[in-house]
Amino acid sequence: MLTQDRLDELVPIEPAAMEDRQIIEWDKDDIDILKFMKMDVLGLGMLSCMKRGFDLLEEHKGIKKDLATIPPEDPRTYAMIRRADTLGTFQIESRAQMSMLPRIKPRTFYDLVIEVAIVRPGPIQGDMVHPYLRRREGKEKVHYPKPELEKVLGKTLGVPLFQEQAMRVAIECAGFTAGEADQLRRAMATFKHTGGVSKFGEKLINGMIANGYERDFAEKTFSQLEGFGSYGFPESHAASFALIAYASSWLKCWHPDVFCAALLNAQPMGFYAPAQIVRDARQHGVEIRPVCINASRWDCTLEPTDDGRFAVRLGFRMVKGLANKHGAAIVAAREDQPFQSIDDLWRRASVPSASLVQLAEADAFQPSLKMARREALWAIEGLRDEPLPLFAAAAAREQTVIPEALEPVVALKPMTSGGEVVEDYSHVGLTLRAHPLSFLRDDLKKRRIVTCEDAMNARDGKWLEAAGLVLVRQRPGSAKGVMFITIEDETGHANLVVWVKIFEKYRRVVLGAGMIGVYGKIQREGEVVHLVAHRLTDLSGELASVGSREGAFPLPHGRGDEFHHGSPTLDPRGLPKVRDIVDPYGHIDHIKVKTRDFR
Repeated sequence: MLTQDRLDELVPIEPAAMEDRQIIEWDKDDIDILKFMKMDVLGLGMLSCMKRGFDLLEEHKGIKKDLATIPPEDPRTYAMIRRADTLGTFQIESRAQMSMLPRIKPRTFYDLVIEVAIVRPGPIQGDMVHPYLRRREGKEKVHYPKPELEKVLGKTLGVPLFQEQAMRVAIECAGFTAGEADQLRRAMATFKHTGGVSKFGEKLINGMIANGYERDFAEKTFSQLEGFGSYGFPESHAASFALIAYASSWLKCWHPDVFCAALLNAQPMGFYAPAQIVRDARQHGVEIRPVCINASRWDCTLEPTDDGRFAVRLGFRMVKGLANKHGAAIVAAREDQPFQSIDDLWRRASVPSASLVQLAEADAFQPSLKMARREALWAIEGLRDEPLPLFAAAAAREQTVIPEALEPVVALKPMTSGGEVVEDYSHVGLTLRAHPLSFLRDDLKKRRIVTCEDAMNARDGKWLEAAGLVLVRQRPGSAKGVMFITIEDETGHANLVVWVKIFEKYRRVVLGAGMIGVYGKIQREGEVVHLVAHRLTDLSGELASVGSREGAFPLPHGRGDEFHHGSPTLDPRGLPKVRDIVDPYGHIDHIKVKTRDFR
């Protein structure tokens, strides 16, 4: 806010929660009435993500780009967008946008501007979406009663999609003055459902009739403009968003490794959690490497591979509960040489044993030290947060003695492969092992529950049942109570539509289940496919059994396969008391997937 005199002489000022920041308590509308100049400064997480991405691109591939210099109108990028392969991109990753992309089929930047603007409550409630699509597909003829209307609405096939167009229609077709059109713009910009646009109805309709338009056409035009009261975009705003949408799509298309790392480092943001971002990257050929105490930094990084490409190394930021300062201490301590053991890390990095526990639970000792979770946790039990010189000297002497002669061998029961997956989700939020539903597939087949891939490839009108983890729930205000859900299994995603009556009948399942079974009817319109729910089943109980199941793949068992041939020798300080020999994972029996819920 800018003023002519001292701000503290005009309004009350108080310290904000953030250091060195101040705020005023006056409402922005009050400030507007008092004619103070105010400016909205909005931050976008995707801009931060793109900055990270461009920096990685230059650092690792020697390619210097920014929003202004990325190749324009790239056919490969638009082909990806038309397939709705847009998970993680800006604006066009939501269910509604993904459903619209194969219908609009963007091929140019202005197509993307329209795409960004059309999936909004204003155009939807103003009945602009279907007329535009019919005209774009050649199913409906575009009719302009008078030449001035074509001049205003020609770019959008006769449908007013932008606030600027609404203002020009009011001026050119209804005789509004520039001041009256600006009042209309302000009414459209409130988005408060206060009916601010409606008060202009009589003037606009009568003005259009006076200028030779039919009453039906004038009333239809006003009903479309009235929808802007529920949120419509200025064209300039849509163009700005479309640029970021295109840039993020270009980066995902040509450099999926860079895009994945940048997106993970910019979390939390967007519609999808890190588990889906990583899964999508792997489907695009990106190698993802686990958190590693000798290779990870705080952020996710890129590592060269043997074939000249780059793998994404998950960073310490992915480890739940680990403090940034402790991650930084580990990175700084290993600059001279890699850690040789947990004890070596503990002494050189001087981080509390609680941080080592968090790393062990995230399986961060497996990649370089070949220590599985239980083995690492067992070793950490012998550490002290206040190492004394006497103990350090004793430990150094003990390293010269044959360990087997002094210490008993403790056999640790290996975790099930399903248990490893459960722990991955619990402590990293994702898994690089098998998908949880792969452990349940045989049971699901017996119940004639198909995969998400089979469901989305089924013919229109087919009745079937699918199941998956609940990823995203959306209940937009413009959808009149309809719930949209995205579920996932080991084969991909399925898109669900839950009508109001079904939602009310199965409310508890829809809102509370981590895994659901959905019996319903396939609805296919071109490349857009939905499973319209008829019956919903809570399968969280089945999901809870994953931790006790074995998969069809071998598990990493630590150094020298000790889980099969005896445990490694442990620090004598870590020898357990009888009451300590307890399975530390016995209480964990289910996977928690953090869903993204939007209203």
